[in-house]
Formats: sequence, structure tokens, C-alpha cells
Amino acid sequence: MEKKYWVPALERANDILQLLASEPSQMKLIDLAHALSINKSSMFSLLHTLESLGFVVKEKDSTYSLGPTIGALSAAYFRQFHILQAFYAEAPASVRQVQETLQLSVRNGRDIIYLAKEESPGPLRVATDAGMRFPAYATAMGKVQLSALDYPELKALYPEYDLEPRTPYTVGDVDQLWAQLQAMRAAGYGSEQQEAVTGFFCIAAPVYNHEGQMIASVSFTMLENAWKEKADLAREEIVDLGKRLSRRAGHVFSP
Repeated sequence: MEKKYWVPALERANDILQLLASEPSQMKLIDLAHALSINKSSMFSLLHTLESLGFVVKEKDSTYSLGPTIGALSAAYFRQFHILQAFYAEAPASVRQVQETLQLSVRNGRDIIYLAKEESPGPLRVATDAGMRFPAYATAMGKVQLSALDYPELKALYPEYDLEPRTPYTVGDVDQLWAQLQAMRAAGYGSEQQEAVTGFFCIAAPVYNHEGQMIASVSFTMLENAWKEKADLAREEIVDLGKRLSRRAGHVFSP
């Protein structure tokens, strides 16, 4: 990042907040000073200012933790967070990397609803528009979102057990779908090969919010020749995009 107009004091304050976020009520002034290589007098001034502004609180045992101002700012951020804005900010870089069309969807019951699309520069055009619905079990994005369900929830969603085929390749019943979902949950992404539309291949990843709830999914769509050539690249990029969008929504991934 360009540091021409960098403010070192703000960087130090950020370092303090980041450290307290990971180790609340564990560190005193001297501990913070040692951990961040900041002298005691400077650390005292920083902590005094942060405490006065409500960014940190000093506990009875002289340790520090994050303060109420952080909570208020976090709540304000999540009120203004908009998944579409985040998608359109992050999607172009992923499309440039893979050169295939990206889509964003949410699950509504048994269907996914397409929210947004970032077209690739190539000639392929995916015939979906915002607001369109499609059976979740037949799409990579839908399956990724269904993977958040347990088996009883899945059976309750599809009490008829057998699933209506959209192509000759569509998953056939709830137990077959459950096996796919378990594998996707373990892998952190999912794919489908011609299950929604013959000739089209998709790979998808989840998007989580600050509460750890899956709120959406994103996917690449491509033809078979591109799939054979770029499946690994598309998988890496879609997982990364899902994580970038999740971080924008406030989700913190485990180390």
C-alpha cells in the first residue's frame, strides 16, 4: 500500500486493536509494549487515547480488551454491508484470472435465486439474470448452500425423496445428494458437471457472514473444454473469492 501519506500513530493503534482482538483481557501495558516493540511512554499515550475514545477498556487487573466503540462501529458496518456491492467490487479480478463468467446467488427454500453476474470477456454468455430461480440440488451454488443443512433438514426440504432430473446427469435422490453435500462440506467448495444444463460445468464456494452463517455462494460457469483446462484454477479462485467476500461480511476464518 502507498505510504506517502501514512500516519504511523494510526498504524500502531491498529496493531494494538488487532492484538487485543486476538488476546482479550490477557495483556497489560508492558506486555503490549514488548509485543509490539513500542516504548512504554508511547504505549501509555496510545492506550490512554484509545481508552478515552472507547476503543479499548482497562480491566480491574490492568489488562486491556476491546471497547464499546468497536462494537458500535462493527454494528454500523454490518448494517451498511451489501453483498451485491461486495460482489461487484471483488468479481472483476476473479474473472480476469479465470476468464469465465461468475455468478452470485442465495438460497430460498428449494431454489437458488440469482443475484448478480460478472460476464467473462469471451463469447460464452450464461442465460441467467438477477431474480431468476433454479432448483438448488441441480446447481453447484445451490448444493454448496444445501451443505449447511443436516440430514433431517434435507429430508424435510425434499420429502418426495426422488429429485426431478434437469438433465441426464442430475443427482437422482436425497441420499445421493446427501453424499455429495458431505463431500462438499469437507472440501469447502462444490461442483456440478452438466446437472443443471447439458454442456455446462460449474464450481462454487460459500460466503459466510460475521456470525458464521452461510449467506450466499459464488460460482464459475464454463463449457467442457474450458473445464478440462481450467478446473483447478477455477477451484482455487472461487474458494479465494468466497473467502474475500466472507471477510467483507465480517467472517473470521480459523488459522
